[in-house]
This record gives sequence, C-alpha cells and structure tokens, in this order.
Amino acid sequence: MHLNRPTTPASRAGHWDTVYDTKGEDGVSWFQAVPTVTLELLETLGIGPDRSVIDLGGGASVVADHLVELGYGDLTVLDVSKVALDDAKRRLGPAADRVRWLHRDLFDWTPERGWDLWHDRAVFHFLIDEEERRDYVEVLRSGVADDGRVVVATFDAHGPTHCSGLPVVRYGAEDLARVFAPHFEPVEARAEEHLTPTGLVQPFTWVVLRPAS
Repeated sequence: MHLNRPTTPASRAGHWDTVYDTKGEDGVSWFQAVPTVTLELLETLGIGPDRSVIDLGGGASVVADHLVELGYGDLTVLDVSKVALDDAKRRLGPAADRVRWLHRDLFDWTPERGWDLWHDRAVFHFLIDEEERRDYVEVLRSGVADDGRVVVATFDAHGPTHCSGLPVVRYGAEDLARVFAPHFEPVEARAEEHLTPTGLVQPFTWVVLRPAS
C-alpha cells in the first residue's frame, strides 16, 4: 500500500524522516557505496576540488564523503530530512565541518548564490505535478552559476513507477532535458543500471545541462 503523498514542507520532512528512521542510510533503494557516475561526470566536466558543488537531496548519501576525501572545499548538501543529514554528519565525524548542511525544503528555499555544479540524483522524479517541475526550474535558475553545470538523474522510462511509497515520473534522456528547456540545454546523457541493496536493478537516466546562452 502506498503512503499518502506529502504535499507540505512538514509532511515531506516527516515522510523522509520516517523512511530513514525505518530503513537506515544503507537500506534505502538508492544507496550506493561509491557514486560512480557522479564521480565520472565531475572528472569529465572538469568540476574539480576548487569549484563549488551543491548536492540537492543529498541527505545521507555518500557523495559528500567522497568529495570531502577528494578535497572539495566548497560543498553544500541540502535535504528536507533532518534524520538523513544527521546520519551523514555522524558518519563523517570531524570532516562534517567541511560541509555546509542545509535542512531545507526545496520549495521553501531561495538560493543565496549560484554553484558551479548542481547535483540531483533522484529528487526530480518525485515531482509529479507540472507546477512543481516549473518551480524546481525557477529555483535551479538562481542556484547555478552562469558557467555552471547541472546533473540530474531520474528513473528511466522503464524504471519503477514508485519509490519509498511515492509515485515518480520516469524519463528518457530527451524527455528529461526537454523539461528544463529553454532555460537549460543538454550537454550529455548517460544510462545507469543501479543495483539496490536488495539486489534489484533500477535503470536510471542521467543528463548534464548548462544554462542556455
């Protein structure tokens, strides 16, 4: 049985706090010990440790761990779940002080700067309403540097229809890039077959975007 879809910042926070409290940071389906595609894209795009990165919905993801280890000094993680963020801070220990942690809801937040890389693995596909997607793009426009890059990953067209009790929207690369037009244009796309902690394969679509000239 699917949970009621959370529609307010408080209900979204409560939903994801419950997910992390119940499953733990390495029990959620999107867990991966090494964020291979993310690290490969950073190298390909030339987004090195001297550049700024925001991991949207990063929560308890290990992306922050790997970037801290690689020497990234301007790293921000934003998530609606305090439980997820606290888990990540505990895991990183003293190194957590090298990360800026934002406990915020995407739709109740105004970026105060533009980052060189906006990284979103599996937040966008939860936005099933067109208005939510438009609002996301508006937030994104003010959260990316003029010469920055955007990395977004979602379930692909043959992926699951639900995740963590919530419906998702599935995308092929062209469809996903089209959502961000005309404000952003595609740079490249990738496909990934993610293996969940329970051994299931989830196909993902990745796109890299840049602000349209």
